[in-house]
Amino acid sequence: MRFSYQLLPEHSLDELLRTLELLDQLGFWACYSADETYHKDMSSLFAAGAARTSRLRLGAEVAGIILKDPTLVAQQAATLDELTDGRAELVFSTGNFALLQQYHVPPERTRRPIQRLREAHEVMSRFLADGRIDFEGDFYRYSGLFTAARPRQSPLPIKLGGMRGPRSFELAGEIADGLHTAGAYSREALEFTVEAFRRGAARAGRDWTALDLADNMLGAIAEDADAAREAGRVVAAFYLSSMPPELLSRNGVEPADVAPAVAAFKAGEVQRALALTPPAVGDALSVAGTPQDWIDKIERDLLPSGFNHLLVTFADPFLVESWAGLTIDGLPSLDDQIRLFHSSVMRALT
Repeated sequence: MRFSYQLLPEHSLDELLRTLELLDQLGFWACYSADETYHKDMSSLFAAGAARTSRLRLGAEVAGIILKDPTLVAQQAATLDELTDGRAELVFSTGNFALLQQYHVPPERTRRPIQRLREAHEVMSRFLADGRIDFEGDFYRYSGLFTAARPRQSPLPIKLGGMRGPRSFELAGEIADGLHTAGAYSREALEFTVEAFRRGAARAGRDWTALDLADNMLGAIAEDADAAREAGRVVAAFYLSSMPPELLSRNGVEPADVAPAVAAFKAGEVQRALALTPPAVGDALSVAGTPQDWIDKIERDLLPSGFNHLLVTFADPFLVESWAGLTIDGLPSLDDQIRLFHSSVMRALT
């Protein structure tokens, strides 16, 4: 089992760089970062962090290939790979559909997403391998395009991100070096993902166990279980509107039951939305509690389902305050939660 951190880069840059150094020192496999306009720029952060880390792998989670052309995604990954001497990660998807709507992306650019993802994967694979490309596809076209950005890894792994499934999960098993999903907490949701991933790999004659299969779990860890659970409820509430109805159902949450909270969030009524998100929903859509609670969840659901990589994202006091305007007594800082997870969970499971 690999352990990585999924970063929401909103703290000060000095704090974020110190967190990268801490993850590197503690032996986390990688730090992935949200690559969206909502947050600070991931590429600048990781460029600065490259010289301050020596083992930690770095990359976007995820790079969207609708707002950003796949050749630009590949150029960015290759540059980071040189900066880190071969530690870059490339995880791509169509991107955050709410963000695409805010950019008024024409509907025709979001149609046929699986075909677009397949074509983008081919484009990035060629461009990373050769440094130049001529290509005539349904979605992307290039003539004599080239770049000086060359990766140190040969080949640089290209992984696919997805939440809804099953077709994106199958595609990852078929063509990519792995699948990174998010929001799968229940045994049902986890096994649904694995089964689809296995089908895609089998279709292509590939060994799915040799690929990177990762799930990002949001939550909090603290000796005070109640403080962690409240932080988990807050972060789960904010992600409700980004979770497809099918994924909510697979996690045991009825979409109709959380529709009022989702509507309140979309209307900008944050406090009302939080009030409409009961603790049971927070428990279903996060992992929050003591180190033993985390160990129990991983051993009970994640490991038996077949995942070999866990990404964690912790709701810390800064995040809870900036997002919800709340203070939770007994909730450790981000770095303290990372230290606690390493000393109590990672050491127990590795």
